Amino acid sequence: MVFKKIRLIGTSSESFDAAADDAIDRAEATLQNVYWIEVDELGVEIANVDDREYQAEVTVAFELEE
Repeated sequence: MVFKKIRLIGTSSESFDAAADDAIDRAEATLQNVYWIEVDELGVEIANVDDREYQAEVTVAFELEE
């Protein structure tokens, strides 16, 4: 098996969990053979937004097809 890793940043106005779920949902909807996801960093944007924007940077690992 060979895996590829990519990084995604999910966002939410609600929470870090919702931001991570945003990234995970997008990965599962657009990639095949997702095996695991690691949450790498959490952040909050406060500039250029009306309220706080929670961000979760994740690493997605998926198996490459033959």
